[in-house]
Amino acid sequence: MALSDEQVRRILIDTDAIRTGHFQLTSGRHSETYVQCARVCEFPDLTNQLAAEAVSRLPEDLKVDLVIAPAVGGIVFGYAVAQALGKRFIFAERQDGTMTLRRAFTLEPGERVLVVEDVITTGGSVVEVIEVVEAEEGVVVGVVSLIDRGGTPKFTKPFYPLLTLDVASWEPEECNLCKEGVDIYSPGSRRLTK
Repeated sequence: MALSDEQVRRILIDTDAIRTGHFQLTSGRHSETYVQCARVCEFPDLTNQLAAEAVSRLPEDLKVDLVIAPAVGGIVFGYAVAQALGKRFIFAERQDGTMTLRRAFTLEPGERVLVVEDVITTGGSVVEVIEVVEAEEGVVVGVVSLIDRGGTPKFTKPFYPLLTLDVASWEPEECNLCKEGVDIYSPGSRRLTK
């Protein structure tokens, strides 16, 4: 059964994957909306349903041999997308600060690869994964995400987000929630340095 964008959004809200409040994002910017896709991944049936919907929205002529995701955030959704496609799945992870293939993962030159991430704002991790794939002479045919946070992606590959959110964010000195004294929560998994 196909899901509408509103049904996808409702699943993500009901599982607390889309949250409202006062948040410091990984970039250091502040927002009243935070996306924590790991929360929907607590429910395998819903994760599989969302992955199947993402796959159903891909172009019919898109040929995929392999699915790859960046660790850690993209692993569960990437695996579910690979399962929906009936394709092999691997993940890339950082070692000494550099995205790489470990755990004896390999890909063959010419393999058509779909990169899957949970949430994309600028796609920095996706760019790193694309570089890993291309260094192994794989061909990235597209990028899928559960949520597009509405930023400007740094990659140029075809992009197929399941849901696009227009999420406003501000520099800390411009944040009205800070000015109002609203407690801030910093749930991100890593901090970027300038």
